[in-house]
Amino acid sequence: MSLLETSLTEQTGIDVPLICGAMYPCSNPELVAAASAAGGIGIVQPLSLVYVHGHDYREGLRLIRSLTDRPIGLNVIVERSSKVYLDRMKAYVDVAIEEGVRFFVTSLGKPRWVVERAHAVGGRVYHDVTERKWAQKALEAGIDGLIAVNQRAGGHAGEKSSAELLGELGDLGVPVVSAGGIGSERDFVEALEMGFAGVQMGTRFIATTECNAHEDYKRAIVEAQEDDIVLTERITGVPVAVIRTPYLDKIGTKAGPFARWMLRGRRTKHWMRMIYSLQSLWKLKRSSLRSFSSKDFLQAGKSVAGVHAVEPTGDVIRRFAAAARETEARTAGAA
Repeated sequence: MSLLETSLTEQTGIDVPLICGAMYPCSNPELVAAASAAGGIGIVQPLSLVYVHGHDYREGLRLIRSLTDRPIGLNVIVERSSKVYLDRMKAYVDVAIEEGVRFFVTSLGKPRWVVERAHAVGGRVYHDVTERKWAQKALEAGIDGLIAVNQRAGGHAGEKSSAELLGELGDLGVPVVSAGGIGSERDFVEALEMGFAGVQMGTRFIATTECNAHEDYKRAIVEAQEDDIVLTERITGVPVAVIRTPYLDKIGTKAGPFARWMLRGRRTKHWMRMIYSLQSLWKLKRSSLRSFSSKDFLQAGKSVAGVHAVEPTGDVIRRFAAAARETEARTAGAA
């Protein structure tokens, strides 16, 4: 296979092994559609679609379908924080399947029920992991591929490098996608040359014309450097990668004493996570859609180092694909 022809492209029917990762609150329909139309695959974040961008869920999926007939995916966070939440996720999956979605990215729980629904219609499920033990549990549930979230990722970053993760996961017999730190053509090509089946990118696609994030957010990503990305527990109770601000320096990055006590308890941790989730949904929605405030949290990964301008999504993906083809051509010429 060539750099652009991988097990990910084979399983999903896409042209470029590149996933536009689901982002709350930044995954608006136009961004998802633009990523898929350009040859990658855009992933719908259902809570973002409904609660941030104000679409009826089914009609939001149909809007994306009206913009492109290329494959799209759905993000499913499968943590059992409550029965109401789980039932809602199951309904989202069922509707997505009815609307023709056949690719699912799961995280934070056991994805077996998603796998069963997806496989029944010929779909594929990839699961976010940060180390081998979680990958093995996901494989027991029947997933088709792994998304290796490394220490350079935005949002909930891992603790290991992309090379370390590939070393841990590469022998498990399923495609492994690299997630984290990929913001330039060189980053993309290097990940494919290492042996990853593709890449997942988020931060790079916030700084695009199709993304509905506020221009202040996009400008902050363009202007940020790798050292400006820090981890904070103040959003969800576990480390989340954000752009450093004076406000963050003032309040610190660690969860408060009460939150830490709640998170240690077998039962209370679920309540604390729910509290954090409700708070973070509001804070992140507010931060992304209006002008920047000193008290906002702006999620981003270390890939900001490779982001130098706000550009159309299609231009980014086509440039990345061209870089892979040029690399192959040079390699073939040298041989």
